[in-house]
Amino acid sequence: MMESLTNLPEFCVSLPKIDLHRHLEGSLRFDTVHQLARAQELGLPPTGQLRTLVEVQDNQPYTFENFLSKFSTLRLFYRSPEIISRITFEAIADAAADNIQYLELRFTPVALSQSQGYSLAQVMDWVIEGAKQGERELGVITRLIVSINRHEKPALAAQVSILATERQNEGIVGLDLAGNEADFSALPFIKIFQNAQNKGMHITVHAGEWNSAENIIQAIELFGANRIGHGIRVLDSPEAIALARQNGVSFEVCLTSNQHSGAVTSLYNHPLQKMLDEGLTVTLNTDDPGISQINLSNEYVLALTELGMAYPVLRQCIMNSAHASFLGVDEKQKLVQTMENKLPRSIDF
Repeated sequence: MMESLTNLPEFCVSLPKIDLHRHLEGSLRFDTVHQLARAQELGLPPTGQLRTLVEVQDNQPYTFENFLSKFSTLRLFYRSPEIISRITFEAIADAAADNIQYLELRFTPVALSQSQGYSLAQVMDWVIEGAKQGERELGVITRLIVSINRHEKPALAAQVSILATERQNEGIVGLDLAGNEADFSALPFIKIFQNAQNKGMHITVHAGEWNSAENIIQAIELFGANRIGHGIRVLDSPEAIALARQNGVSFEVCLTSNQHSGAVTSLYNHPLQKMLDEGLTVTLNTDDPGISQINLSNEYVLALTELGMAYPVLRQCIMNSAHASFLGVDEKQKLVQTMENKLPRSIDF
């Protein structure tokens, strides 16, 4: 058993990693939140109560309503260009500390712009600035994915997509559909995503996290999704399984987040192993490390212990991430080779 590896946490920290599914808005350090709350005089409660507003606590219900509520408070903090660039840089710094070699950081321009009425173009450029600084100073290859929430108006989403597409040379590589799939349909956004893909953008869609596998089928067939965010309901549909395999679609699985959001009742019941058994391409990611108080090393430990995953399978999941990255052909080939060279092929336990 992996438990016999006494230095397992340290071993997982030492592994080179790739995170394809990390939300900027869910990555804020609590120290930064606390500092900004005081500096901006936001009138938020003291430290202990503030934590309950921005982090999932053990005494809170593990539901998607509670999970999503954290973003309502976090959106109060995007109050200047300096803050937006800073939290972007800090997210990359935290990734670097966890030995992440390649990071795809997704962000929601509408959410970042609302606090002070900034333009969508401005907030995109500030995130790009922070990401470039982070990559330059910290050595983590970083690319950006722009998220659109299902509750947004399609006309606004179209603006976001156009601006993102115009910034492909600035490090934006993909478009993401996120948000509450239980209450909001993806259908109003189909043409927006099709147009973006036709202009060279990669597509990832949150689907089959809180709702049925039909959303996964929809994401692949209608949106042309290269990857599925979460997608743990795929096992409910043989059609969805076959379609994902046939199209080479990768799944961005986030273990702790799936528990915290109520998508699974416990880690023991997580379908990750069954997804692998079905021949699906799975990657492991963090989702919202600030909200869930985790890093990717934590997720590797959980996979190896709580889920009983063998190390060679974890290694393959990491390599899956390299192959599923939204990099160009040459950059991807270089990343794949780098990870092949750095990842140990076996461990003694």
